This record gives sequence, structure tokens and C-alpha cells, in this order.
Amino acid sequence: MLPQLHQHPWMDAEIEAFREQVRRYITRELCPQLPQWRAQGYVPREVWRGFGQHGFLLPEMDEQWGGGGGNLAYQLVVQDELTRAEVPAITGVHTIAAHYIKAYGTPEQKQRWLPLLCSGQMLTGIAMTEPSAGSDLKALRTRAEKQGDSYVINGSKTFITNGFTANLLVVAVRTGDAGSAGVSLLVLETEKLPGFRVGRRLEKIGQHASDTAELFFEDVRVPASHLLGGVEGQGFKQLMSQLPYERMLLGVAAASAIERAVELTVDYTRQRQAFGQAIADFQNTRFKLAECATLAHVVRSFVNDCIQRLLDGRLDNEAAYMAKWWCSEQQCRVMDECLQLFGGYGYMQEYPIARMYADARIQKIYGGTNEIMKDLIARKLFAH
Repeated sequence: MLPQLHQHPWMDAEIEAFREQVRRYITRELCPQLPQWRAQGYVPREVWRGFGQHGFLLPEMDEQWGGGGGNLAYQLVVQDELTRAEVPAITGVHTIAAHYIKAYGTPEQKQRWLPLLCSGQMLTGIAMTEPSAGSDLKALRTRAEKQGDSYVINGSKTFITNGFTANLLVVAVRTGDAGSAGVSLLVLETEKLPGFRVGRRLEKIGQHASDTAELFFEDVRVPASHLLGGVEGQGFKQLMSQLPYERMLLGVAAASAIERAVELTVDYTRQRQAFGQAIADFQNTRFKLAECATLAHVVRSFVNDCIQRLLDGRLDNEAAYMAKWWCSEQQCRVMDECLQLFGGYGYMQEYPIARMYADARIQKIYGGTNEIMKDLIARKLFAH
């Protein structure tokens, strides 16, 4: 058992009861299907309707839109439990897109889309990354030209999570000149949308149940009323404003994965025999797992403190950047140490530790690379 952590005010009985409900649902409804989803490379969109019906898809959204009316901790608990069960961050992307709409959408946009997102009738993706523009969002080239009461979009995106399964996309486009001031966000309802095409479903080294796709836009026409917020040039600010919450989604996932890896490895080393004794009886095993358990404790303590600060409105950007890069680095480190203790079996995909090892690597890349996180922290250090 990992050590008990300090209880923060957000960790009350109500949220723990909610966590237990989420865990039971995931175990019963999602886990049995994971092997099939990994094999086919995606989770069917319809799966999330059941999640929405039980109030697990957007529990932090206002009740008027069909959400649970809870705070952000409820969504972070959902992501915690999904990660523990090896379900990839499909709904993590969904919640980020929903928050863009909630924060910046016009009243008509909120009424049109938020109820569908809460119920799971629509699944979202966020189309930012392009073949020549990743972390440098200011360099994006996909363009949307205003023509009457429509925008006409041309360009392409890549590495888009939910790109294959989503039927609502928040797309970063260029509506103005070069630089951040020319970036806007358009919301696309993609089913039977002329000119919109999903390209390859990309083959990744991990996260096999999560679809990642190329997207193409060829004279795609969307109503001008689908410009998020109704004012051009606000896209970069809109994307940047949600970053502390987005970073916490990744930090929570790292904490959950680390804890699960330690639990699995402790169980395995107790059972596995070598040279006439359990692997757990070797001093090297015990020291390595003591180190990993310590990291699990420190990561979770840091993440829980950041969650409390987020809920209190005190989580500064730099702390969120620190949580993202440092926790994901520890996740990859612990996965490597734990896999080593499994020996050859750790390299077999039938063992969870092998899948978790492969899944962890993207954590240092998506959501802003760890190098970008460090640079942003350093800018603040040297600002004066």
C-alpha cells in the first residue's frame, strides 16, 4: 500500500463517493472492451453516451447544460480513474474543448453545443497541430477566409486526438495576418461536411485505444456564427487561457499511472521467483521500489496541492507548467524502473506495465513539450 496523503479540503466524502461510482462504471463497462479497442485503434464514439448519461463525461459543467454542477476536481477524478484503468485521455480532450465553448462561446453557441457535449451525443477534438506547426501555434497556416455569412477553410492538421471519432472539432485557423493576433477558433460539426476529410489514423507506439488522425480541409464552408466568441483574432488568447487546467489533466494522469505501476510491480515481485526466492526479497528490488514509491508520494502530493490551488483560483501558470513537465518526467522514469523489475515479461504487451511504459512517453510531448514548459518557467524567473 502506498502511504496515505494529506487530506485537502477538496477531497471530501462527496467526491470520494463520486470516485467510487466512476471506478465501478469503468471496471464494469469499459475495461472488458479495452483489448478490442486497442486492436482496432479507437473507442467507438457511442461508448461515451453511457458515460454522459451517468454524469461522468462533464461533471464540472453547469446543470443548465446537462452537467453535474460540480467543480473541476470532479473531472480530474474522472481522468484519474480512467488513467488507472488504462483508458486513454479521450474525454480529457473533450472536456478542454467544452471549456473553450463555455468560457468564450456566445449564448447561442453554448445552447447549441454544450448539452450535446454533456450527454455524449457529440465527441470533440481540438485541431491545432499542423505538419509545420506544433508547439509554435503562431506559425499555423490553415486559413479561414470570410465570404459573406460563411468561413471557407483550407489547410491540414495532424496528430489530432479524436480526429477519427469526433463529430465536433474546435479548429485553430488563421483569419488574419501572421502571428498570434491572426488566429481564431472555428467550431465544426463534421458529419457529412463537404470538403472535410479524415486522412490516416496514425499508428503510435502507445495509446493504442486512442485514435490520432490527419485532417484535411478543402474549401470547407462553415457558418460565420461558428466563430468561437464571434470576434476574429481571439483564438490564441482563448487557447492560452485554459492552460493551468489543461496541465493539471496531464499531472493527474501522471500521478495515477505512477501509483498503478508501483502497485503492479510490488505484486509481481512478490510472486516471481528467482534463485530460490521471491524477487521482492532482493535488496535491489526493495530499494528500487522504495524510490518509486517515494516519487509516487511526492508527485501525488504536488498534484493534490495544485488541484486545491486551481479550485481556489490561486494556481499560477508557472506551477501548472512545473506540474506538467516534472510529473510526466517522473512517470516515464518510474515506468522504466518498474518494467525492468518484470524482466522479459515487462516487454510483452499482454502485461499492463509494458502498455503503460509505451503510453507514458507521449506525456512529455503533448500538451506542450516539456522543453517548452521549462522555457516558460524560465521566462518568469528572468522577467525582472
